[in-house]
Amino acid sequence: MQTSFTPAQLADPQVAESEKILRRCVHCGFCTATCPTYVTLGNELDSPRGRIYLIKDMLENGRPADEEVVTHIDRCLSCLACVTTCPSGVDYMHLVDHARIHIENTYRRSLPDRLIRNLLAAVLPYPARFRTALGFARLGRPFAALLKRVPALKPLGAMLDLAPKSAARFSDAAKPGTRPAGAQKRGRVAILSGCAQPVLDPGINEATLRLLARLGIEVVVPEGEGCCGALVHHMGREGEALDFARRNVDVWTREIEKGGLDAIIITASGCGTTIKDYGHMLRLDPAYAEKAARVSGLARDITEYLVGLDLPKLEPRRLNVAYHSACSMQHGQKITMAPKNLLKAAGFTVRDPAEGHLCCGSAGTYNILQPEISAQLKARKVKNIEATKPDVIATGNIGCITQIASGTAIPILHTVELLDWAYGGPKPEKLAAG
Repeated sequence: MQTSFTPAQLADPQVAESEKILRRCVHCGFCTATCPTYVTLGNELDSPRGRIYLIKDMLENGRPADEEVVTHIDRCLSCLACVTTCPSGVDYMHLVDHARIHIENTYRRSLPDRLIRNLLAAVLPYPARFRTALGFARLGRPFAALLKRVPALKPLGAMLDLAPKSAARFSDAAKPGTRPAGAQKRGRVAILSGCAQPVLDPGINEATLRLLARLGIEVVVPEGEGCCGALVHHMGREGEALDFARRNVDVWTREIEKGGLDAIIITASGCGTTIKDYGHMLRLDPAYAEKAARVSGLARDITEYLVGLDLPKLEPRRLNVAYHSACSMQHGQKITMAPKNLLKAAGFTVRDPAEGHLCCGSAGTYNILQPEISAQLKARKVKNIEATKPDVIATGNIGCITQIASGTAIPILHTVELLDWAYGGPKPEKLAAG
């Protein structure tokens, strides 16, 4: 794609990077076939190629974002299926990140939209606040249908629909400290506790800690770590996202220097994609660029790490598992076979739903901010999963678990919960009645 940025514009490193990304696009349109919003809506401006044109025009002319740009960029899930499909290697992820920052800095949203986004940014990244908010959600749930009748308040209705009936029990899994290896020590890792996951499903990290201990891995939950920053990052709130990133970089750097780390284990693939991008996000910060790159280099999804531990192959068991590959896993991190191979080696029969490349509609806060499109994608995903007639669904991201569970009665678990059970852990609670 030909561009015409001025030398003054290109002096801005963010603009210079976006210009290089734009020049790689050859207008081929392969991305449209795998873009969930284009497949759903059929609008060229709701495809990666269409959004690239909008972003190019906005940045090249140095103008503030307008309603058209915001509408179509907001509809982007950042699922990155287009990145997997693109034959030209267009780095759409960083281009749309830049566009969202530009929107946040130059566009004034409606008052209801601003208030809802501020609420999400103020609550979701903080476990204590999130747990408290779920208590209020129980009181507000009867009003969800009423809220959804008012266009500006639909996100609040969607938020209430998604909220569980009660917050999960408190767990020691997120308590700072070192969990010793239960067998002969083979390694030392840190684990991300995260923000929403310990409130919604602490059993995921509990299973991870049990499994790693049996495999001889010492696990440290560092003091002071928190939200990875993904939630606000995808809302264009760059300052907040970088603050979260710097805090975690500092925390993990202390652990690296104190006792060394073989890896930083992440059990939510949405977080993993962002943490693996810390090196890029902080590349312009001289105080953090090198440290952030080191942290990104150590970040590993739990399945990515387990593959390197050579788990023994187990006898087959009569349990059919539909594996849902989270977009942040398959497109963001390019991890496609490791989870399925681990499940197969553990004795499970793994089934691949049709259209596995399409997003389930969760995408961080997307199922709150874009509830109609999200609901269509969820219905399509659930239909494809249920067609495989599974006993259980496995995936690697808490957002996908919450989204898909709201559309089916089939139990859905994190992949590591099934692996923990197969290799000596307790049967997951969601399967205990089976």
